[in-house]
Amino acid sequence: MAPSDANGASDLTPERPPSSQATSEEALRAVTIGELAVLAGPVLLVDYDPGWTTAFEREATRIRAALGDQVKLLEHVGSTAVPGLAAKPIIDLVLAVPDSTDEDAYVPPMEAAGYVLRIREPEWFEHRLFKGSDPASNIHVFTVGTAEIDRMLAFRDWLRTRDDERMLYEQTKRDLAAREWKYVQHYADAKTEVVAAIMARALAGQPR
Repeated sequence: MAPSDANGASDLTPERPPSSQATSEEALRAVTIGELAVLAGPVLLVDYDPGWTTAFEREATRIRAALGDQVKLLEHVGSTAVPGLAAKPIIDLVLAVPDSTDEDAYVPPMEAAGYVLRIREPEWFEHRLFKGSDPASNIHVFTVGTAEIDRMLAFRDWLRTRDDERMLYEQTKRDLAAREWKYVQHYADAKTEVVAAIMARALAGQPR
């Protein structure tokens, strides 16, 4: 089985400060539900697959069926949402619900639909993360109106329209992915500087 991002690490968290590997492991243990998934090797990146859009649509249909009108926003985000960009073969979705702290309202139906709650981060926008397995997916849950949702969408849309930024980001990812990492989160932390720089330009609408 190919390595998967079982701890929920992604390139969707540019506001988080960079951490040492020891510190990020402690932080991971504090917010992870269940055992940490150890990578102990390079990160799997694959060339862009047009089928990722279809995979997102299937996941979106499943989540909407499970949650009904609790779904206030549901978007395809992250690298698999950017045509032409290499990525880990894991579909990232951002889901806005009325109140992400009200887990009784959405966790049971999500679990009944086959998703597993893996991350709970009260200090980071009350973020919750579910893992899906068919296809492999990360569902990032926030309260509707949370500013981080807009940042995720701005980052995605900027990369979709800026070839130079997409190429810069892909080269950074490929260079880092080839290294050995204990956890995928350590790889994600290593991208912080370039992600933050691209995000700043996306929000300002300025080229580098």
